[in-house]
Amino acid sequence: MDYTFAPSPAVSVPVTGQSRRFPVHRVYCVGRNYAEHAKEMGFTGREPPFFFLKPADAIVPAEAGQTIDIPYPSLTSNLHHEVELVVAIGTGGRDIAAADAHRHIFGYAVGLDMTRRDLQNDMKKQGRPWCIGKAFDQSAPIGPITPAAASGDIGHARIALEVNGRVRQQSSIDQLIWNIGETIAHLSAAWTLQPGDLIYTGTPEGVDAVVSGDLLHATVQGLAPLSVRIG
Repeated sequence: MDYTFAPSPAVSVPVTGQSRRFPVHRVYCVGRNYAEHAKEMGFTGREPPFFFLKPADAIVPAEAGQTIDIPYPSLTSNLHHEVELVVAIGTGGRDIAAADAHRHIFGYAVGLDMTRRDLQNDMKKQGRPWCIGKAFDQSAPIGPITPAAASGDIGHARIALEVNGRVRQQSSIDQLIWNIGETIAHLSAAWTLQPGDLIYTGTPEGVDAVVSGDLLHATVQGLAPLSVRIG
Protein backbone atom coordinates (compact mmCIF):
# COMPACT_ATOMS: atom_id res chain seq x y z
CA MET A 1 0.00 0.00 0.00
CA ASP A 2 1.27 3.45 -0.92
CA TYR A 3 0.99 6.29 1.63
CA THR A 4 1.44 10.04 1.28
CA PHE A 5 4.00 9.80 4.10
CA ALA A 6 5.39 7.02 6.27
CA PRO A 7 2.88 5.82 8.89
CA SER A 8 3.85 6.24 12.53
CA PRO A 9 5.33 3.11 14.11
CA ALA A 10 2.99 1.00 16.22
CA VAL A 11 2.88 1.87 19.91
CA SER A 12 3.74 -1.15 22.04
CA VAL A 13 4.46 -2.12 25.64
CA PRO A 14 6.99 -4.72 26.85
CA VAL A 15 5.70 -7.95 28.39
CA THR A 16 7.50 -9.44 31.38
CA GLY A 17 9.22 -12.72 30.59
CA GLN A 18 8.64 -12.42 26.84
CA SER A 19 10.47 -10.98 23.86
CA ARG A 20 7.14 -10.19 22.17
CA ARG A 21 5.56 -6.81 22.83
CA PHE A 22 1.92 -5.85 23.38
CA PRO A 23 0.65 -3.60 20.51
CA VAL A 24 -1.65 -0.83 21.73
CA HIS A 25 -5.02 -0.24 20.06
CA ARG A 26 -6.98 2.19 22.28
CA VAL A 27 -6.49 3.63 25.75
CA TYR A 28 -9.65 3.81 27.89
CA CYS A 29 -9.69 5.47 31.31
CA VAL A 30 -12.26 5.15 34.08
CA GLY A 31 -13.10 8.32 36.00
CA ARG A 32 -13.54 8.53 39.80
CA ASN A 33 -13.46 4.79 40.45
CA TYR A 34 -12.28 4.86 44.08
CA ALA A 35 -14.73 6.24 46.66
CA GLU A 36 -12.15 8.28 48.59
CA HIS A 37 -10.80 9.83 45.39
CA ALA A 38 -14.35 10.68 44.31
CA LYS A 39 -14.82 12.45 47.65
CA GLU A 40 -11.62 14.47 47.29
CA MET A 41 -12.85 15.55 43.84
CA GLY A 42 -16.19 16.65 45.33
CA PHE A 43 -18.36 13.63 44.53
CA THR A 44 -19.79 10.76 46.57
CA GLY A 45 -21.59 7.50 46.04
CA ARG A 46 -21.48 4.74 43.47
CA GLU A 47 -22.31 6.76 40.39
CA PRO A 48 -22.53 4.96 37.05
CA PRO A 49 -19.04 4.49 35.58
CA PHE A 50 -17.85 6.96 32.99
CA PHE A 51 -14.96 6.82 30.59
CA PHE A 52 -12.59 9.03 28.66
CA LEU A 53 -9.90 8.15 26.14
CA LYS A 54 -6.28 9.01 25.57
CA PRO A 55 -4.59 8.60 22.19
CA ALA A 56 -2.42 5.50 21.83
CA ASP A 57 0.63 7.67 21.29
CA ALA A 58 0.16 9.23 24.74
CA ILE A 59 1.56 5.93 26.03
CA VAL A 60 5.15 6.09 27.30
CA PRO A 61 6.30 2.49 27.86
CA ALA A 62 9.03 1.66 30.35
CA GLU A 63 11.30 -1.35 30.09
CA ALA A 64 11.81 -3.45 33.22
CA GLY A 65 13.93 -1.53 35.71
CA GLN A 66 14.00 1.64 33.59
CA THR A 67 13.27 5.14 34.85
CA ILE A 68 11.60 7.02 32.02
CA ASP A 69 11.69 10.79 31.61
CA ILE A 70 8.65 12.80 30.57
CA PRO A 71 8.68 16.57 30.11
CA TYR A 72 6.61 18.92 32.23
CA PRO A 73 3.80 19.65 29.74
CA SER A 74 2.91 23.01 28.24
CA LEU A 75 0.00 25.28 29.24
CA THR A 76 -0.23 24.06 32.85
CA SER A 77 1.05 25.04 36.28
CA ASN A 78 -0.77 22.22 38.10
CA LEU A 79 0.33 18.79 36.82
CA HIS A 80 -1.12 15.93 38.90
CA HIS A 81 -0.15 12.29 39.29
CA GLU A 82 -2.75 9.48 39.28
CA VAL A 83 -1.46 5.94 39.82
CA GLU A 84 -3.64 3.24 38.27
CA LEU A 85 -3.91 -0.47 37.62
CA VAL A 86 -3.98 -0.98 33.84
CA VAL A 87 -5.83 -3.93 32.31
CA ALA A 88 -4.52 -5.16 28.96
CA ILE A 89 -7.15 -6.78 26.73
CA GLY A 90 -6.04 -9.82 24.77
CA THR A 91 -9.38 -11.03 23.38
CA GLY A 92 -11.93 -8.55 22.12
CA GLY A 93 -15.68 -8.59 22.39
CA ARG A 94 -18.90 -6.68 22.92
CA ASP A 95 -21.45 -6.89 25.74
CA ILE A 96 -19.06 -8.99 27.83
CA ALA A 97 -20.57 -10.28 31.07
CA ALA A 98 -18.66 -9.30 34.20
CA ALA A 99 -18.31 -12.99 35.12
CA ASP A 100 -16.64 -13.68 31.75
CA ALA A 101 -14.35 -10.64 31.72
CA HIS A 102 -11.29 -12.54 32.94
CA ARG A 103 -11.29 -14.55 29.71
CA HIS A 104 -10.58 -11.36 27.76
CA ILE A 105 -7.66 -10.14 29.87
CA PHE A 106 -4.11 -10.62 28.62
CA GLY A 107 -2.42 -9.09 31.64
CA TYR A 108 -1.92 -6.13 33.95
CA ALA A 109 0.47 -3.21 34.36
CA VAL A 110 1.10 -0.15 36.51
CA GLY A 111 0.22 3.14 34.83
CA LEU A 112 0.10 6.86 35.50
CA ASP A 113 -2.73 9.06 34.26
CA MET A 114 -0.97 12.42 34.26
CA THR A 115 -3.43 15.30 34.39
CA ARG A 116 -3.22 19.02 33.65
CA ARG A 117 -5.62 19.70 36.52
CA ASP A 118 -5.98 23.43 35.99
CA LEU A 119 -6.95 22.95 32.34
CA GLN A 120 -9.31 20.11 33.22
CA ASN A 121 -11.03 22.20 35.89
CA ASP A 122 -11.39 25.17 33.54
CA MET A 123 -13.09 22.98 30.96
CA LYS A 124 -15.41 21.48 33.59
CA LYS A 125 -16.51 24.95 34.69
CA GLN A 126 -17.35 25.85 31.10
CA GLY A 127 -19.16 22.56 30.44
CA ARG A 128 -16.68 21.69 27.70
CA PRO A 129 -14.78 18.46 26.95
CA TRP A 130 -11.63 18.18 29.04
CA CYS A 131 -9.41 16.24 26.63
CA ILE A 132 -6.85 19.03 26.93
CA GLY A 133 -6.45 18.15 30.61
CA LYS A 134 -6.08 14.40 30.10
CA ALA A 135 -5.16 13.41 26.54
CA PHE A 136 -1.96 15.38 26.00
CA ASP A 137 1.40 14.09 24.75
CA GLN A 138 3.17 11.57 27.02
CA SER A 139 0.31 11.65 29.54
CA ALA A 140 0.12 7.86 29.99
CA PRO A 141 3.37 6.29 31.25
CA ILE A 142 3.10 2.54 31.75
CA GLY A 143 5.30 -0.23 33.09
CA PRO A 144 5.77 -3.69 31.56
CA ILE A 145 2.67 -5.86 31.28
CA THR A 146 2.59 -8.97 33.46
CA PRO A 147 0.52 -11.80 31.94
CA ALA A 148 -2.62 -12.51 33.95
CA ALA A 149 -1.51 -16.01 34.96
CA ALA A 150 1.59 -14.54 36.64
CA SER A 151 -0.14 -11.56 38.30
CA GLY A 152 -1.30 -13.24 41.51
CA ASP A 153 -4.42 -12.07 43.36
CA ILE A 154 -4.69 -8.79 41.47
CA GLY A 155 -8.18 -8.09 42.83
CA HIS A 156 -6.73 -7.57 46.32
CA ALA A 157 -3.33 -6.14 45.41
CA ARG A 158 -1.93 -3.04 47.06
CA ILE A 159 -1.50 0.05 44.88
CA ALA A 160 0.76 2.96 45.81
CA LEU A 161 2.68 5.96 44.54
CA GLU A 162 5.75 7.63 46.03
CA VAL A 163 7.07 11.05 45.02
CA ASN A 164 10.73 11.57 45.91
CA GLY A 165 10.52 8.61 48.31
CA ARG A 166 7.43 9.82 50.19
CA VAL A 167 4.10 8.02 49.87
CA ARG A 168 1.38 10.11 48.24
CA GLN A 169 -1.21 7.49 47.26
CA GLN A 170 -1.94 4.06 48.69
CA SER A 171 -4.96 1.77 48.62
CA SER A 172 -6.03 -1.68 47.46
CA ILE A 173 -7.55 -2.81 44.18
CA ASP A 174 -10.50 -4.22 46.11
CA GLN A 175 -11.47 -0.61 46.87
CA LEU A 176 -12.48 0.00 43.25
CA ILE A 177 -16.10 1.16 43.08
CA TRP A 178 -16.55 -0.78 39.85
CA ASN A 179 -14.29 -3.84 39.90
CA ILE A 180 -12.35 -5.07 36.91
CA GLY A 181 -15.10 -7.38 35.62
CA GLU A 182 -17.82 -4.76 36.04
CA THR A 183 -15.67 -2.14 34.32
CA ILE A 184 -15.11 -4.39 31.32
CA ALA A 185 -18.83 -5.18 31.18
CA HIS A 186 -19.80 -1.49 31.15
CA LEU A 187 -17.05 -0.53 28.71
CA SER A 188 -17.86 -3.32 26.26
CA ALA A 189 -21.50 -2.21 26.19
CA ALA A 190 -20.39 1.14 24.77
CA TRP A 191 -17.48 0.05 22.55
CA THR A 192 -16.41 -3.22 20.98
CA LEU A 193 -13.22 -4.05 22.81
CA GLN A 194 -10.28 -5.10 20.69
CA PRO A 195 -7.03 -6.97 21.37
CA GLY A 196 -4.51 -4.30 22.30
CA ASP A 197 -6.90 -2.12 24.27
CA LEU A 198 -5.62 -0.77 27.59
CA ILE A 199 -7.97 0.16 30.43
CA TYR A 200 -6.72 2.56 33.11
CA THR A 201 -9.05 1.55 35.93
CA GLY A 202 -9.01 4.65 38.16
CA THR A 203 -6.88 6.19 40.88
CA PRO A 204 -7.13 6.15 44.67
CA GLU A 205 -7.13 9.23 46.88
CA GLY A 206 -4.04 11.38 47.37
CA VAL A 207 -3.63 12.90 43.91
CA ASP A 208 -1.47 16.00 44.02
CA ALA A 209 0.84 18.20 42.00
CA VAL A 210 4.35 17.39 40.82
CA VAL A 211 7.08 19.70 39.58
CA SER A 212 10.11 19.39 37.34
CA GLY A 213 12.74 17.13 38.86
CA ASP A 214 10.30 14.99 40.87
CA LEU A 215 10.79 11.22 40.80
CA LEU A 216 7.59 9.14 40.83
CA HIS A 217 7.62 5.45 41.79
CA ALA A 218 4.34 3.62 41.14
CA THR A 219 3.56 0.09 42.28
CA VAL A 220 0.84 -2.54 42.22
CA GLN A 221 1.60 -5.65 44.24
CA GLY A 222 2.74 -8.50 41.98
CA LEU A 223 3.47 -6.31 38.94
CA ALA A 224 6.61 -4.67 37.58
CA PRO A 225 6.94 -1.18 39.12
CA LEU A 226 7.02 2.06 37.14
CA SER A 227 9.49 4.91 37.75
CA VAL A 228 9.05 8.28 36.06
CA ARG A 229 11.07 11.48 36.37
CA ILE A 230 9.43 14.79 35.46
CA GLY A 231 11.66 16.86 33.20
